[in-house]
Amino acid sequence: MEMESIECVSLSDGIEDEEIQSSSVHQFSSAKTHNIIPSGIAPTSVHELLECPVCTNSMYPPIHQCHNGHTLCSTCKTRVHNRCPTCRQELGDIRCLALEKVAESLELPCKYYSLGCPEIFPYYSKLKHEALCNFRPYNCPYAGSECSVTGDIPYLVAHLRDDHKVDMHTGCTFNHRYVKSNPREVENATWMLTVFHCFGQYFCLHFEAFQLGVAPVYMAFLRFMGDETEARNYSYSLEVGANGRKLIWEGTPRSIRDSHRKVRDSHDGLIIQRNMALFFSGGDRKELKLRVTGRIWKEQQNPEGGVCIPNLCS
Repeated sequence: MEMESIECVSLSDGIEDEEIQSSSVHQFSSAKTHNIIPSGIAPTSVHELLECPVCTNSMYPPIHQCHNGHTLCSTCKTRVHNRCPTCRQELGDIRCLALEKVAESLELPCKYYSLGCPEIFPYYSKLKHEALCNFRPYNCPYAGSECSVTGDIPYLVAHLRDDHKVDMHTGCTFNHRYVKSNPREVENATWMLTVFHCFGQYFCLHFEAFQLGVAPVYMAFLRFMGDETEARNYSYSLEVGANGRKLIWEGTPRSIRDSHRKVRDSHDGLIIQRNMALFFSGGDRKELKLRVTGRIWKEQQNPEGGVCIPNLCS
């Protein structure tokens, strides 16, 4: 397998360009999980009655019961082959209408209460809210493996640094060099990730090569470690060029709520076709040498004219 050579330079506050060389692409899969503590409100006996004995999740209609009155959720009913997990009697098609009615009268806190969500919802509305709750944990943004870790932003930053060994930089300007000895051969998801800390926020810069049709393309894009509404407060630019030519991309970073694949497949970033990439590389066009530079800025609202003006990182 061909080795990739990647150099990363962070330009910040009077520090000269410093190149960081990496000879291979990270391929790390973390088995760790970040446990999210549910609501700090102690469960009552009614809440316990609404907990499925098999999966321990809250039960929603239809709630099934056996002839002896033991209940379980509809999902687990098929998993236990129509046998009650408590008394082993046949379940049949009996619904526990009384428990369903009791659930209608309950109001419960969001399960992300401990992460800051103050909302309280009727029992049957709670699940819909939790699927979109702004306080729900984020998925790990590392794209080189099927990492199942979730957590809040500080936890994920530490996870990326310690477990995935991702490069961390402070500042809002960046300068990356991507080198490949044989640009005519590329595997999907050959990529790199760098995390930048500026304006008190964290940003993930992705740079990768993947197959699009019959030829490789090279793509760089930025994701914001936070929600989409916060991401809209920032903009970024990316530039690549040589030999008197250049390509420039400007856009808004995507939230890490959007998966890496979703952003990549939407082509929301700087895309460089192979022939153009080889032109920028110069020489005999047999080796790929791309330098991608860029910066992040925060859009500020002009209180007088209502116009957004950029706040550049010093």
